[in-house]
Amino acid sequence: MLQVNGPRLWASLMEMAQVGATEKGGVRRLALTDDDRRGRDLFAKWCREAEMAVSVDEVGNLFARREGLDKTQKPVLIGSHLDTQPEGGRFDGVYGVLAALELVRTLNDHGIVTEKPLEIVSWTNEEGARFTPAMLGSAVFVGATPLQTALDTKDADGITLRDALRQSGYAGERQATGQPVDAYFEAHIEQGPVLESHGKPIGVVTGGQAIRWLDVAVTGVAAHAGTTPMPYRRDALFASAEMALRLEAIAERFAPQGLVTIGQVAIPNSSRNTIAGRVSFTVDLRHPDDAQIDAMERDMRAAFGEIAKARGLDVEIDAYWTSPATPFDADCVALVQQAVTDLGYPHERIVSGAGHDAIHLARHVPTAMVFIPCVDGLSHNEAEDALPEDVAYGANVLLNAVLARAVARAPADV
Repeated sequence: MLQVNGPRLWASLMEMAQVGATEKGGVRRLALTDDDRRGRDLFAKWCREAEMAVSVDEVGNLFARREGLDKTQKPVLIGSHLDTQPEGGRFDGVYGVLAALELVRTLNDHGIVTEKPLEIVSWTNEEGARFTPAMLGSAVFVGATPLQTALDTKDADGITLRDALRQSGYAGERQATGQPVDAYFEAHIEQGPVLESHGKPIGVVTGGQAIRWLDVAVTGVAAHAGTTPMPYRRDALFASAEMALRLEAIAERFAPQGLVTIGQVAIPNSSRNTIAGRVSFTVDLRHPDDAQIDAMERDMRAAFGEIAKARGLDVEIDAYWTSPATPFDADCVALVQQAVTDLGYPHERIVSGAGHDAIHLARHVPTAMVFIPCVDGLSHNEAEDALPEDVAYGANVLLNAVLARAVARAPADV
């Protein structure tokens, strides 16, 4: 089985980690900022050195193409993203991009060509830390989000994605939507503790779980903290706290696969000596089964309504974003499974708990993912880490799965 140059891949990851490096050892490369531009520039430079043709589409997705023997064939797409969270790590996203680059470098080292072209892609704004929602670049690519809608999206400072693309120099001309693709493969850290706790260096990803984001607003009555007896209060914060506890209880009923998170809480016009008259918070629901996440949302809405009624408050719940459970292509998953079996690596089949660009792609083209463990299950954290041997194992699996799909030809066969 063909294997990558592990030390070279690791060195590339560590060099890229210096772009936007933080004092605590993490990385801050928000989408289309100057640091993201520097990361893109470095990646593009490496791709050109690997004799790949670099192009950028209308939403800033960055592509590097290695031609195949049959130019009429659709390309096998491989990649992930280079943007990070505000206090992100060195491996989330960038591992998949640079593992794809190492794949091409390895083919070059051995003089191997493929029947189908290969294209590496770094998607724009996967994290959603600067522009929301997340995964904007891949959403436009597959037609899930109109290009103009994405370009009009604004960050917290009112800067549109369109303007950010121009400022960064990554407003490309390649058509963003409707590009032909044979299949898509993505390598990624797991971003959770399962693989590490099970002692498995490889996760064969079978699909992504359903995700549902909701915005909740609880409205009571603002009043003086010192003059309003407790029985007379319509306190939006205490009601929200009770809702949070009920939400946690709902997760327990759907355990172990049901997950709930309140990630943001806001009290408008808050004051130390004023009873909260309004509280807004976000809810993130996740489950591998669409019917089960439907049931979780119904239970949540019923519980929140009961609490609001009992306390004499109003509650509004709005859906912000929904991603249904998404199975990956059986044939592509089988290629990953065959590669890891032939390489002899311990592994397990796993459902992705996080959203990835692969989820968008899987609804339109055959798709598969390869997971490797991250130390202590940490991700979206400056302490995010991975072991060099696991990094190489995952790239080896990716390499051989892609070669099987793209149909490798040894130099003697060309």
